Amino acid sequence: MAEKKKDDPGPSVKDPEMYESLREDGASKAKAAAISNAAANTSREEVGSKGGSSGSYEDWTVDELRERAAELDVEGRSDMTKDELITALRE
Repeated sequence: MAEKKKDDPGPSVKDPEMYESLREDGASKAKAAAISNAAANTSREEVGSKGGSSGSYEDWTVDELRERAAELDVEGRSDMTKDELITALRE
């Protein structure tokens, strides 16, 4: 029986190069495998363009921005203006 290398993702991974790159960037084994296999089934460019879309922070209310800032533990958020909140959230 052939011995499996420690870092070998196995035969189920269709794009081992992308898999390893994703793992080095901190992705879990499952996430790296799913992304690399999706890219192998279509193209890397097409997989990169998938995903949700989020509205611009400019479209959010101040209350929504403060709520998001609270989730991210932005200090001083309660005294910030809308523009300051947007800048803080983008950092």
